[in-house]
Amino acid sequence: MPDPSSCCGQRATPSPPGTDDVASLERLIVHDPAALIVAEEDARLVGSVIASWDGWRGSVYRLVVAPSHRRRGLSRRLLAEAESRLAAAGAVRNQAIVVETEPVAVGFWRTTSWEQQRCRLRFVKS
Repeated sequence: MPDPSSCCGQRATPSPPGTDDVASLERLIVHDPAALIVAEEDARLVGSVIASWDGWRGSVYRLVVAPSHRRRGLSRRLLAEAESRLAAAGAVRNQAIVVETEPVAVGFWRTTSWEQQRCRLRFVKS
């Protein structure tokens, strides 16, 4: 199984969180195999996104495209597939977690129809 924080041997994100490992990916696939959406070219992983629904809200995580495949609309296609999957599952409201210090990611999300929510804080526990 490929390293989930890289695509085609290229790092797709400068600082993957501690949960980006093979064991976490395997747990996701066992729990909800349809949540992982991948893009391949010539049998190589070039992009992925996780789209999950908890029965209340859809969540989009870890949208990533290999640097060699950016600026081709692949992120938009992956996001559209995530939105379609979530709608089919019953989600009527979705959220996305975006790393604020990643200008490429923030720039992408600002060009979508998604709105940045400003009135909520996010708390996490590891």
